[in-house]
Amino acid sequence: MPSLPDFSGISFAQPQFLWLLLLVPLLAWLKGKFGGTPGVLFSTTKTVAKIGGRRRSRAGDFLTGLLYLALISLILALARPQEGKTITRTQASGVDIMLVIDVSRSMLAEDFTIGGQRANRLEAVKQVTETFIRERPNDRIGIVAFAGRPYLVSPLTLDHDWLRRNLERTRIGLVEDGTAIGSALASASSRLKDKESKSKLVVLLTDGDNNMGRVSPATAAEAAQALGIKVYTIGSGSRGNAPYPVGDAFGRTVYRQIPVEFDEEILKQIAATTGGSYFRATDTQSLQRIFDEIDELEKSEVEIQKVEQYKDLFPWFVLAGAVLLAAETVLGQTIWRRLP
Repeated sequence: MPSLPDFSGISFAQPQFLWLLLLVPLLAWLKGKFGGTPGVLFSTTKTVAKIGGRRRSRAGDFLTGLLYLALISLILALARPQEGKTITRTQASGVDIMLVIDVSRSMLAEDFTIGGQRANRLEAVKQVTETFIRERPNDRIGIVAFAGRPYLVSPLTLDHDWLRRNLERTRIGLVEDGTAIGSALASASSRLKDKESKSKLVVLLTDGDNNMGRVSPATAAEAAQALGIKVYTIGSGSRGNAPYPVGDAFGRTVYRQIPVEFDEEILKQIAATTGGSYFRATDTQSLQRIFDEIDELEKSEVEIQKVEQYKDLFPWFVLAGAVLLAAETVLGQTIWRRLP
């Protein structure tokens, strides 16, 4: 015997038959107007006229109620109730993105703001990057962080909750200081090279000049281009000097103005070699606009499949109507039998 269905998500294939339900209260009104059904029938009602005038038979009311319920069940069966749902399957877009984030000590410079409060470059980058990840739910995204050498924060994944948690744990000081742009780009490219995807992107953000690593930025860019990887580069930091936190002799944090120096030309070269673009972010707002622009330039096409699964439930309602009719007949011929 099949398990009972879940009636919480019912729809009707032929809802026009539900209008017949209006006949049920009409029949009840007509029945009430001309009197209830007696539990016992007599050839003459003179001897029980006073009793019948004062009180309906409870047995008759119960049997009539069974008939009404049976009628309602059969009308619902005519409307073909169905239990079902639409399942939406979203496939990955085919766009793979590696985010390459500079975590060298120069990223501690506080020339950005978050919510009107001073923030360092890494904090601003993490906030904007998190928004970027949220707006591309169907792309596989991974993260490589780098200072004196690169390290993997997250491989390519569609689990963006897990990705954002790993992004939040990214901080300065996990590896030796320095700026290994070429090695970081090569590391990100290696994560994309074996992937069969429609589009492969690297978003590389740094505030410094390449001064460490075994791979030069130019060589890494040529390798990325050969692999069909497009690189968007972002130079982060204000122009001129930037406030940098340092500790004084009393353990307090004070700010010293340090010059902002990084090689824009190499970032432009990387972008041009791979068919990407170079951007300069001097504050949080411009950084957000850059990520928005990259998001628009690299729109992903998502394949969505909708599968409808429905199961007819009208046999249950026919069965309920039949059981109610059978109960009315059995009770009417036994316990509450009507006498001629």
